[in-house]
Amino acid sequence: MTEAEARAALVRLVRDEGRRVLATLARVLGDLPLAEDAVQDAAVRALESWPRDGVPVEPRAWLTLTARRRAIDILRREAARAGKEAESVVEPDDAPPPETVRDDLLRLVFTCCHPALAVETQVALALRTLCGLSVAEVGAALLVPEATMAKRLTRARQKITKAAIPYTVPADHELPDRLRGVLAVVYLLFTTGYAPTGAPRPDLVDEAVRLTRLLRELMPGEPSVLGLLALELLQDSRRAARHRADGTPVLLADQDRGRWRRDLVEEGVLLVGEGLRRTPDVPDPYVVQAAIAACHALAPTWADTDWAAVVSWYDVLLTVADTPVARLNRAVAVGERDGPAAGLAAVDAVDELSGYPLWHAARAELLARLDRVDEADTAYRAALAIPQDDAQLIHLRRRRARLGGR
Repeated sequence: MTEAEARAALVRLVRDEGRRVLATLARVLGDLPLAEDAVQDAAVRALESWPRDGVPVEPRAWLTLTARRRAIDILRREAARAGKEAESVVEPDDAPPPETVRDDLLRLVFTCCHPALAVETQVALALRTLCGLSVAEVGAALLVPEATMAKRLTRARQKITKAAIPYTVPADHELPDRLRGVLAVVYLLFTTGYAPTGAPRPDLVDEAVRLTRLLRELMPGEPSVLGLLALELLQDSRRAARHRADGTPVLLADQDRGRWRRDLVEEGVLLVGEGLRRTPDVPDPYVVQAAIAACHALAPTWADTDWAAVVSWYDVLLTVADTPVARLNRAVAVGERDGPAAGLAAVDAVDELSGYPLWHAARAELLARLDRVDEADTAYRAALAIPQDDAQLIHLRRRRARLGGR
C-alpha cells in the first residue's frame, strides 16, 4: 500500500468511526453543535497522531474519549455552564436510552428532521452532519450546485440558532411527523453510497440498509419503510456486478445477472408485494420505485425486461413524485419499449436536466442507436464537460470511443 493509499484509508476510518462517535456524543451532551466541534477536534488529533503512534486497537473508543475531553474543555470555558455540568460528560454513558428509538445514529436522524425546517433543509443538514458527506456530495445528492448548498446549510444553522430549535430526540408520538424527512435522508445516504455515476461507497449502502431495517422494526406496517427497504435490497443485489475491476460502472444491460444476489432479490420482491397490499388506493413513491426495480430484478436478461410494465410503473410514480430524474428514467424506458426515436423525444422533453451528465449520456446513447453519430459525439462531449467522478468520466470516454466503430 502506497503512502497516499494508507492516508486515504486512515481518513476513511476516522470519518466512518466519527459518525458513530458523533451520534453517541450528541445523545450524551444533548447539544449537537458542541458534539460536532468536539468530534471534529478528535478527528484532527487522530489524523495527526495515528500515523506516528499507530492506529489504536479500539479506534472508536479513542475518538470517543478524546471528543469527550474536548467537550469538557469547551464547556469549562463557557461562563453560562456550570463546572459540575461539564464534568457530567466524563463518565461513559453507554446505557440504552429509554426512548423507542434506541440506535444513536437513527436517533440523530430523527433529531435533525425537525418539522420547523423544510424537508429539503432537514435532509441536507442530516447528510452533512450525521453522514459526514461533504457539501459537494450533499449538493450532488440533491442536484444542487455546491455553492448553493453551502448557503442553504449556513441559513439552516442560522435559523436553528435564531429560533432556538432544540436538538432533542422527539417523543414517540412525534416520530410519524418526522418520518418523511428521515426516509429521504436514509434514501439519499443509500444512493450516495450506491453511486450510480461514480465510485461506490459500500459502507454508506450498508449503513442505509441497517437504518432502514431498524425503521421497519420501529414501524413494521409503514408502507414507505417497506418500499424503501425493498428498493435498497433490490438495487444492492447487483453490487458484485455493477463495477469492473478498475471501478468503472457496468451498465444494467451488460451486467452478469448470475452474480446478482438472489436472496436479496427474493426478500425485496416479497417486501414490494407487502407494500403494494398496504397501498391499494394511494401509491407510495418508495413502493413504486421498488416495483420498478423488481421488474429489472425478475427479468432473466435485459432483452426479457417487461418495458411496458416499467413505463407503466413510472407513470404511476409521476402521479405522486413528479421529478425530472423520474421523467428521465421513464424516457429511457420509453426508448426501450418504443424505439430510440420515441426515447429521444422523451429525453429532450426533460430539458431542465441539461446540467446533469446522465441526461446528456442518455441522449448520446439514443442518438447513436439512430446512427446520428456526430450528434451523439456532441452529446458525449457535453456530458464529459460536467464535473463528476473519475470512474464515470472513464466510462463516458469509452462509450464515446465506441462511436468510431459505427
